[in-house]
Order: sequence, then structure tokens, then C-alpha cells
Amino acid sequence: MNLKALASLVLASAVAGQAHAAFAAEPAPAPKTTKHVRVKRSAKPTVQSQIEQLRSDMAAQRSQIDNLQQQLSARDAQLQQVQQQSQMAAQQATQQAMDAVNAQQAATAQNATAVASLQGSVSDLQANNASLATTIQTDQAATKKAIETPDLIHFKGVGLSFTNSFIEFATVDRTRATGSDINTPFLSVPFSGADAGQMSEFFASGRQSRLALSAIGRLNSATLQAYYEMDWLGAGITSNDNQSNSYVVRERQLWAQAALNSGLTFTGGQQWTLATETRQGLDNKSEILPDTIDPQYNVGFVWARQPGFRVTQNFGNKLWVGASVEQSQLITPSCIATGNVTPAAGTTAAVAAACPTNYVAGAAGTNGGLFNASTTYSYNLAPDLIGKIAYQNKYGHAELFAIGSFLRNRVYPVQTAAGAAASAAGAYNNTTFAGGIGGGVRGYAMQKKVEIALHGLYGDGIGRYASAQLPDTTVRQNGVFAPLHNYAALGEIFLHATPRIDVYSDWGVEGAQRRIFADGGGFVGYGLKTANNTGCYTAVAPTATATSGTNPVQTVGYLPGSPANCAGSNKDVTEGTIGTDYYFYKGPMGRFRSGLQYSWIERALWSGSTGTSPKAIDNVIETNIRYYLP
Repeated sequence: MNLKALASLVLASAVAGQAHAAFAAEPAPAPKTTKHVRVKRSAKPTVQSQIEQLRSDMAAQRSQIDNLQQQLSARDAQLQQVQQQSQMAAQQATQQAMDAVNAQQAATAQNATAVASLQGSVSDLQANNASLATTIQTDQAATKKAIETPDLIHFKGVGLSFTNSFIEFATVDRTRATGSDINTPFLSVPFSGADAGQMSEFFASGRQSRLALSAIGRLNSATLQAYYEMDWLGAGITSNDNQSNSYVVRERQLWAQAALNSGLTFTGGQQWTLATETRQGLDNKSEILPDTIDPQYNVGFVWARQPGFRVTQNFGNKLWVGASVEQSQLITPSCIATGNVTPAAGTTAAVAAACPTNYVAGAAGTNGGLFNASTTYSYNLAPDLIGKIAYQNKYGHAELFAIGSFLRNRVYPVQTAAGAAASAAGAYNNTTFAGGIGGGVRGYAMQKKVEIALHGLYGDGIGRYASAQLPDTTVRQNGVFAPLHNYAALGEIFLHATPRIDVYSDWGVEGAQRRIFADGGGFVGYGLKTANNTGCYTAVAPTATATSGTNPVQTVGYLPGSPANCAGSNKDVTEGTIGTDYYFYKGPMGRFRSGLQYSWIERALWSGSTGTSPKAIDNVIETNIRYYLP
């Protein structure tokens, strides 16, 4: 609009200038004079001359008009050129302004990005500084701890640790004597008819004190570990309680391990059986033992410590699977017999029933073979096989396992007649499969202040895998093994009452089922219903022994008597335990605690001829003081 107004103003100025120039070109009229001139009258113009004059004037005017039109056209061209130039300049200015705005916006965006990046860098730097400060503090604390209270003692790149070691002073007080140290032989609890059943016993002991040593070496792809654990609960030939109390060192655990970073672990040596419950997956040294002072633990606890080789695989710290081959052993077969068998050929007198003797399963240890000469060792066909799977999360731990065992003996032909000796002709080796299945579950509550657990085992011929040590098998009348149905179960409740006080309660049971076989006019086997149990509660005199000649000479005071008619087989053993531990100290220097525990133990026989099941009950109070190394 400004350009249009400017053009109109220029055009008006040009028109006015042309008009003024036209008027200026005309000659000014001559001034009038008063001189009187005598005018000579000329002749009047003709019409023709007037017309020519008019034509001349019109041509002059037309020329002026054409000049004005040319000037106007030139002005218009100049105006149009100026207008175009102005539009181009305006467009260029507008484009420049837009470019400047875009450039400014781009610069602003770049500045914003740079500011944001700078702020992020500052935040990262602050976080890195905080993390670095924390790392430095952690490293300083770790360095200080490594210097002042190291977890490991380094020896040529291998870390040595004494964790799990402790020194203990313990006492045990039983209402019925068993003639044992702080470990309780559950199947030896005497009936009231026995001398020991009428007397209590008290023992003090430091033999459960334990020394543990770990050696750990870390590679890029695996962790190597060796572990040795010992105590003094072994019984040597020279061990006694008279003066020096020289009890021998006992091997508890002695194994080596290679744990790959992939979760695959190989372990070989003397160790807890894979069937024992573990707290962390299937890891060694995480076995969960009943909270008890008694080193025989609690009735119903499934365990063994024996040589073996195992392989386990960890899947994401949630699921574990494992398998092991372990030392096999057979508890001496248990058998009783009642009634009469068929009279021998050519006689009329019946021969009293007796358990078969026409088999061999093992032998007493020989000193040259490094075995205890007073203990029997079975001739094993193969190791025991155990497989296990475990799952755990923050709420608890569950596991399932199976045991397979091969019971072998050499069987000789049955007697040709009652009372006759067995024949060696036709002897053969017989193998009987035994095994069972077990498992357990442990749950946590109140931020792991409370633990509740239940686990057990059931099967044939697996009595030795539980604390009471009930027999694995009995013997058929022909000398072939007949595995017993065994079971074991243990329930536990553990409470962290305060940071210094723990309270625990255990209830367990183990049993062996009846297995009876007819033998002529009598019966053989385990848990006979015809067994004479009438004397379990009848008091007896001390036992006498013949030391010279034919006259019995008593070894005064050390041969207590046993009931004469108390022949029933062990049916089951039950134990209930409650105890508490108080920690005087728990910190970087280890743990120092005292414990008090009460146990109620009941041993029951299978009912016999009387129709009732005899029971022997013992009440046990145990105390201890322990200092654990950190």
C-alpha cells in the first residue's frame, strides 16, 4: 500500500510538472503601449487560412499530448520497476528475517539441548561422585576389616578360614542311664526292669568342640574349595573317662569341591549325605541341623556323614538338581524267632525255632584293614544312589529326594532237616533292592524371625539314614534278606524371640514295620506277635560273667542286668525337644552363647504275647556354653 501511494504521488507530480512546462513555453503577452500607430487595415483572413491555422494548432497540441503520454509511460515503467524492486527487497528482507528467526530458533534449540546435556552431565557427575564416595568408603571399610578382622587368611593366593569352629562345654543329665556321653543312643533307653532303668546319669563333656578349616581359591571360571571339619566324639582303644580323658580326633567332613561359574558343582569326599536338608539350594556347608545340643540330633532327622561324590546344577538361584553316589552300609539284620519247628529226621523231639544262620552279609572289621574290630562292615555290592531337586524363594525352601540301595548277602541252601547244619553246596549271592523317597519344606515368617519346617523319609531298608538307627532288614526263613518298611519324620519351630534369644522346639518319630514269616511250626522275622514281653518291667539282678574255671565271678558294679523276658522288636522311637539359646555376644568377634534344653524320649516295642506295647521313657536335660569363631 505504501508503494502504491508512492507511485500515485510520483505520477501526480509528473503530470503537474508537464502542465507547468507547457504553460511556461508559451510566450508572455507583450505589454501594451500608448503609442498611437496608424494602423493600416489589412485584408481579412480567409476561411481557408483559419482552417489551416486550427490544424496547425491541433497538431502542436497533439505533439504535446504525445510527449506527455510518453513521459507518463516512462514514469509508469519507472514506477513498475521501483515497485518490483521494492517487492523483491521486501521478499528478501522477509526471507532474511525468517532465516534469522529459524537460525535463532535452531540456536535456541541447540542451546536447550546443550543445557539439558550439561544438566545431565552435572547430574551424572554428582551421582558418580556420590557413588565414588560410597565406593571409597566401602573400600576403606573393607580394607580396614581385611586388616583388623579378615574373613580369610591369604596363603599363596588361597584364602583360609576357620568359620564354623567353636569350643563347647556341655552337660547331660538323664533320668535313665544309657552309659553314653552327650550323644543319646535312642534304641538303648532302658526299660524300668533293667538296672540302668532305675538310675540316672550325669556327664560333662568338651568333646563336641569343633575345628573347621576352609581353603578357597578363585579362578576366572570356577571356585575351588577344600573343607576339613573335626571333633573329639570318636572312641579310640585308649579312650576313657578316668583321668586324662584322652578322646581321639574324629573326622566329620573332609571334601574338595570345584564350583563352576555356570552353576555346575562337583564335590567329593566325606560329607553330609545329599538327603540332608540344606538352607541354600544344594550347597555344602548350608546343611540345616536340628537346634539341639545332642550330637545325635533329634529323632526323625534324616542324615548321614559318609564318603561320596556328587554333582549339582544351579538354575538361577531358584532351582537346583543333583545326584550323588555314596558309601553303602547295612545295619546288622534284626531277627527273632518263636515256636517250634518240625522235629529232625528220625527223632520225635521238636527243635526250638531260631533265626536263619545260613547266610553271610559281612564281617567284623580287621585291624589290618583299618576298620574297628568290634564293628561289623557289610560286603557292599555298589554305592547308594541319591537324586534330589530343590526349589527356594524368599518365602522358604522345598526339596524332594530319592535313595536307592543294594542289600547283598551270600545264601546257603536251607537245612535238609530241622536242626541240621546248612550245606555249602549250591550257595549263591543274593541282592535285594532297598530304597525310599523323602522331602521337606521350610517356611519363613515375620521377616524370617520365625521358621517352620517339616521333613521326612519313607521306604524299605533305609533305617540307617535317620537318627535312631532302626534296622534296615530282617531275614526270611531261607536266609534271603527282607527289607523293613522304615519311616522318619521331624517337625521344627524356630523363633528369633529377640536379637539375643532364640527359642526352638522339635518333634520327631521313627519306626520300623513288622515283617513276619512262617517257619515250620514257628515264626521268624521282625515284630513277632508271639514274642515274650512279660519281663520288660520286672527288675533283674546284675549280670555275672565267668572269668576262670566253671564258677561265675562277677565283675563288680559294671555289668548291669537286662530284663529276661523283653524280646520284642523296636516299633518306634519318639522325641520331643524344647530349648533356648542366649547370646551374651554376637558381632564381628564371633558369637558367645549359652543353651538349655529338655528332651522327652519314648522307645516302644512291638506288642508280643501280652498284646501290649512295652515303653521306656527317658527325660534328658542338656546345657552348654559355646564360643563360635567369626
